Amino acid sequence: MTLSLSGALAAGQFLALAILVAGATFAAVYFARKHLAAKDGTSEGADGAFWDVFAGLAIVVPVIVLASSTWPWAGLALGMLAAGAAWAALAAAPRLLARQDARRASRETQLKNEAAAARHRSALARWQRYELDPGFSIDYPAMSDPRQPETAALIRAIKAAERLGGRTDRACTDAAYAPAVERLEDALAAAERAAGVGTAGFSGPDHAHS
Repeated sequence: MTLSLSGALAAGQFLALAILVAGATFAAVYFARKHLAAKDGTSEGADGAFWDVFAGLAIVVPVIVLASSTWPWAGLALGMLAAGAAWAALAAAPRLLARQDARRASRETQLKNEAAAARHRSALARWQRYELDPGFSIDYPAMSDPRQPETAALIRAIKAAERLGGRTDRACTDAAYAPAVERLEDALAAAERAAGVGTAGFSGPDHAHS
């Protein structure tokens, strides 16, 4: 491959090489920084970073050598561009990685909250039996009596979970929602034990937490 020294063709070739050098350098440094920041262990991160840098150099160095053999100033300019792209990647990597981590954490929280929302609705339906079913109301009056400590704690847990997630099908994005639902389930189980509700009184899935 050779470079033309004539006018617009030379300018177009240099622009294409500049884009290739800047892109390859930025990508190599960014992914190397990402590997070093990953929680896969020091050796794995260093090994990944080495191959990122190696791949970048395998592209950038031949391009700079080729440009230098045709026009030395072009090689110098591309070298300076590569250095600038590397610096930009180092400066931008922490912010970009933090955004990726935030999006990943948000997705994980959403998945947890979607599962928690289903458990929330199940717990509310289970509790409402004691309010709406005359048989349960008669057999277990303590479940409707806020003077009972366990029932009072249950009511507080219900309100806390509803403040975070409500009763809608769409789970909230607050990371505190799933733990609040778990506390609600625990409070409901404690209130049922205190009211004398046996295992036979449970209608629904197993209430043990995974």
